[in-house]
Amino acid sequence: MVIRKIVITGGPCAGKSTAMSWVQNAFSQKGYTVLFVPETATELIGGGVAPWTCGTNGEYQKCQVRLQLEKERIFLRAARTMKAEKILIVCDRGLLDNRAYMNDEEFAAVLADVGLSEIEMRDSYDAVFHLVTAARGKEEFYSFESNAARYESPEEARSLDDRLLGCWAGHPHLRVIDNTTDFNDKMLRLISEISAVLGEPGPYEIKRKFLIEYPDVAQLERLPGCTRVEIIQTYLKPRNDSELRRVRQRGADGHYIYFETVKLNVKDPSTGYPLETERRLTQDEYLGLLMEADTTKRALRKTRYCLAYDRQYFSIDLLPFWDRQAMLSIETNSESEEVRFPDFVRVIREVTGLPEYRNSALATR
Repeated sequence: MVIRKIVITGGPCAGKSTAMSWVQNAFSQKGYTVLFVPETATELIGGGVAPWTCGTNGEYQKCQVRLQLEKERIFLRAARTMKAEKILIVCDRGLLDNRAYMNDEEFAAVLADVGLSEIEMRDSYDAVFHLVTAARGKEEFYSFESNAARYESPEEARSLDDRLLGCWAGHPHLRVIDNTTDFNDKMLRLISEISAVLGEPGPYEIKRKFLIEYPDVAQLERLPGCTRVEIIQTYLKPRNDSELRRVRQRGADGHYIYFETVKLNVKDPSTGYPLETERRLTQDEYLGLLMEADTTKRALRKTRYCLAYDRQYFSIDLLPFWDRQAMLSIETNSESEEVRFPDFVRVIREVTGLPEYRNSALATR
């Protein structure tokens, strides 16, 4: 049995309700049992429990996060009892969405109340899909009709959209679905992005890489929507000539998650690109696999800054052996897709596909 848990989030009037129906239809046909965790805020506000009816916003947020966390745990527990090979749990907003409605002091109190770190909240999901509000680019379709709990003006909706996206910066699989196409194509792009994360047939995403001048780290850390992540990537001894194996520790401040990735020198017939699988590891599994480390390669350490900018999601990697340059990456659906670089980024050149800039090559420096 494989259980995957994803979040569909976004600003007001972004299409989340319709997206749930599209996801149900698309992935049921792909053999998934699809489970939906309803949006907790809408349930509570509709039932009379709201920031303006509770004693304080902070007390309301504690109630909402506790209920949301318990719902997700119940859905996961139920999924484990089901006789299904593939289960997809879809959360209508995730735990970190709530941060957009709190100040730092309130958020710290919520974390203490539920006994979780921000990283544990963020990385408990396999992927996060942010649908951009209609108030940005499709203003004529922005309305209050689809959700009685909605109260934001278009200007407030755009501001909230930015805050929500910024809350998820740092997640390894964050995708932004904007309004550059009509609504049906927006939904199709969402289905394609989810398919890619699940390893189902769909458009292959291209990871484009750019060498940039070494950034101003202090400036990065001051930016809203920018999160620092520490990564240790260790290559393992191959079991045969057709695979490349690695494990990765990812997190910050003592809170980490672990992954194993296997890349095969075999092409997927549906895409024409090499097959790749990834699975989440427990800490014990990770430590056990480290015993299989390939001693011809060093453990590659990176300080990564994950940046949500202009409805795009960038990674900027600082490597210990570089002091004048860094690596910026972005995942796109095609090589021709426009990349809108932040103003402070100085691009040296694109290095997508160059063997000497692959992680496996950098690990031999």
